[in-house]
Amino acid sequence: AMYTISFRHEYNLLDIQWQTLFDLAGVERYAAELVDRFRKEGFTSGYRLRIDMGACSVQPVQAAAAIHERLAGFPRASRIAIVTASAITRLQVQRLMTQPYLRIFDTAAASWDWLTAPDAVAAA
Repeated sequence: AMYTISFRHEYNLLDIQWQTLFDLAGVERYAAELVDRFRKEGFTSGYRLRIDMGACSVQPVQAAAAIHERLAGFPRASRIAIVTASAITRLQVQRLMTQPYLRIFDTAAASWDWLTAPDAVAAA
C-alpha cells in the first residue's frame, strides 16, 4: 500500500502513514479515500492530524503540488504533526504547509506528547 489512514477517535486523531512516493493516480485515490473516510468516521474541523512520512523520501514536486491542491478545502485541523527526519522533506512541507499549528518531528514517538496534550498545554 502507498499509505495507511487510521482514525483514532479516542484522541480525535487522524493518523496517516505514507509508505512510498505518490504518482498522480495515487494522489487521486488517496485524496478520494481520505475525504470519504473522514466524512464516514464523523470527524469535523478541530481534529488532530499526524502524517508520518518517515518511510519515504521527498515526494515528487508534481505529486506534492497535486496533494496540496486536491485537499485545499479539507476540514481544518487544530494541530498537525509531520514526521520526517529528512531535511529535504522538511523543506517541502514548510513550503506547502504554512499553518501556524504545524510542527515537524523526527519520529512518530516524539510527536505523540505534543499531539495529544490538552489545548492549553500545546499552546504554551
